[in-house]
Amino acid sequence: MYRKILLAIDHEDDGDGKRALEEGVRLMGEDSELHLATVFNPGGAGFFPHVTTDAPEDRENEVRESLSLLARKYLPMKHSASLHVIAGTPGEKLVALAANIGADLIILVSKCAGSRWSMRRATVEYVAVNAPCAVLILPALVKLPEETRGSC
Repeated sequence: MYRKILLAIDHEDDGDGKRALEEGVRLMGEDSELHLATVFNPGGAGFFPHVTTDAPEDRENEVRESLSLLARKYLPMKHSASLHVIAGTPGEKLVALAANIGADLIILVSKCAGSRWSMRRATVEYVAVNAPCAVLILPALVKLPEETRGSC
């Protein structure tokens, strides 16, 4: 069993969040700690990335509430988890957080490049190569159509 488990959660994907939580709980021991982390982009898009419609604090609070709701919905009552909401580049931030908390295991749900979040594949690869601990990559539950699977 693992002492400290870090679950990388896409706060917008309920199914993958549930799957990661179930696996994290399954791998916990008596004195294990569970950490849920989501990384979000605080900036805008286009030519003016520093201009956003929401204040960064508002976006962070929105993401934190979404992650908290996911934990309340799928985490068994006898377990608790620390929530980490971080702004920045997902791969780098997850690896840094794993090192900071002394994680023994990072759990990610992989998605193909053709999915809703095309950077997911790069994030999974970055974490797998640079993590300071073991990494468990779970395949996505939703299967993509045949024509998009080639880019996985």
